[in-house]
Amino acid sequence: MEVASGPAAPEPGEIRALKQCLLRRNKSREQHGVAASCLKELRNKACDILAIDKSLAPITLVLAEDGTIVDDDDYFLCLPANTKFVVLAGNEKWTHNSDGGTAWITQESFDRDETDSGAGLKWKNVARQLKEDLSSIILLSEEELQMLIDVPCSELAEELGQSHVAVQGLQNTLQQVLDQREEARQSRQLLELYLRALEKEGGILSKQQESRADLGDERDAVDTGIRESSSEVTPASQILLALKEKPAPELSLSSQDLELVAKEDPKALAVALNWDIKKTEAVQQACNQELSLRLQQPRSMLDLSSLTSDQT
Repeated sequence: MEVASGPAAPEPGEIRALKQCLLRRNKSREQHGVAASCLKELRNKACDILAIDKSLAPITLVLAEDGTIVDDDDYFLCLPANTKFVVLAGNEKWTHNSDGGTAWITQESFDRDETDSGAGLKWKNVARQLKEDLSSIILLSEEELQMLIDVPCSELAEELGQSHVAVQGLQNTLQQVLDQREEARQSRQLLELYLRALEKEGGILSKQQESRADLGDERDAVDTGIRESSSEVTPASQILLALKEKPAPELSLSSQDLELVAKEDPKALAVALNWDIKKTEAVQQACNQELSLRLQQPRSMLDLSSLTSDQT
């Protein structure tokens, strides 16, 4: 389907897609191929190619197939390529050449076609396009799909030259395509809402984590102040972690930490470690022994140093 940005005639310098068309005069079989981007351009080219005096207004373009007046750019742009037109000048009336015969259409018919040249005939054009290529269903807009669904089955069957059963199946298929597009649209909308919610929730979680981190820093600062000011200092969380995870925690703790563990109340330490009292006392005893050994080392070094100086 040809697509244009709007029904108005192209502005100067504006590039439009050209539609291939076939032109002939009334009661003539000679056709001329032209390309135009709008009806105004097509009328001008028709007058030049077919040697029509422009003073014989109005210049009317009708479909060679059924005499439908084409006076709307939207309708023109919807027509398939190589559509056949008959050019009428002045008060000429369209005639349909079939096996050399002539069938005249009265002015009343022209008036009726002109009145029906809107939505009433657009569905016929869409139906013709569908008849030429069934795969063009995927190119139809939702408005065009709904248009063909709303057409009475008998009229659409006549236009397509198909049985009522076949056309009913076609309309059911068109309804399914329309429903799938609606479901896809709703799914996209739900996905967009979900992504927005995730983005919003991510921002909330990030703020919560920052608040918890700030609160943790404040608690650590408070705990440090309590340890420094209290006579009974509680071991820090890293000391408790070392006591729980290290097979011989007394070897990995500093002398200051060992002193804190040794001085801690066994019951309070057992609660903090979630241990029984015997295991807690054993660990405290090991820490006390390790602390004693570390305190004896400097003394031994001093004694050895004194002994050496006396001998010299």
